[in-house]
Parts: sequence; C-alpha cells; structure tokens
Amino acid sequence: MSKLRCSNCDKDAKVVRGSYPFKESGLNVVLQGIELVRCKSCGNEDPIIPRVDDLMRTIAIAVIMKPYQLRGEDVRFLRKYLRMTGAEFARLMDVDKTTLSKWENNDDVVGSQSDRLIRLTVLGLGEGLREKLDEVIRTVFPNIRRTGAKTAPKVGIEIDPKKLTHQYI
Repeated sequence: MSKLRCSNCDKDAKVVRGSYPFKESGLNVVLQGIELVRCKSCGNEDPIIPRVDDLMRTIAIAVIMKPYQLRGEDVRFLRKYLRMTGAEFARLMDVDKTTLSKWENNDDVVGSQSDRLIRLTVLGLGEGLREKLDEVIRTVFPNIRRTGAKTAPKVGIEIDPKKLTHQYI
C-alpha cells in the first residue's frame, strides 16, 4: 500500500473528514463532511470529490433556487455550468457581451426579467435540471427578494456531497 503524499510539499499526508470551502466553484460554497487529504507539515488540504458532476448539479440547483436575485458570481457559475463562453451566453440572453461581463463582475445589476431568464435557461439546458422547473416557477420566482443596486446579499451554500443536498448560510 502506498502512502499518501501532499500535493503541495510531497510529505506524508492522511485522509480525514471535515468541511472544505469549495472556492474552485467561484461561489461561497462549503462542502460538509467530505474526505480531505491533509498534510500535517504544511497544512495543505485537498478534497476528495468522487461525484463531481452530481456535486456541480447540486450547486447549480442551489443557485437557481436561492430566494435572492442573482449576483455576478452566480451568473458566471451558471454560464460555466452550461459550458458556454461569454459570447455564446450573451447571445442566448439577447444582451451584449459587455452587459454580461458587467453582470458577472457585479458592475451592473441583473434585472428581474434577465434573472428569471437565466434561471429558466439553465434549468432547460442543464443536464438533469428540468425536473425542478415547476418548483422554481411556482415557489422560487414569487419569492425572489429584490434589493438595491449591487446590494444583493452574498448567500453562502452548504452542500452535503453524500446526500447531494444544500442549505443556505
């Protein structure tokens, strides 16, 4: 049996369970109770994520269903979830790519109609998301909380990768 090595310093590492801030998503997402390769020497932690596609789908659902208007990082995540370039997504949303860029960088607020169009587009095109369409239209849309320009709260998402469930923090 080979020993685990740290990806940062190449010293011995071990597998532990814990929480991991999943910054790679570009969002404020925390993965709860996952296995981590942890190095005692340098403190580096690498997550072990066995079902990445399912995890990304769960994050997309959590973003689509959150009761707040979409922020730039949400729009960027959803666009990338669809594996679309900025130009492709902007064309689909019928906006200029500079408008999309402003949304994604929080330089401009996503309007309420564009917000809903983005959510619906991702539900329609994202693999395994259509089953949530009725729920989003009937329960999420009427309850999306609008805020002033650039003041939509940064809502964190906790994900249980084993159960593929989410909650907002």
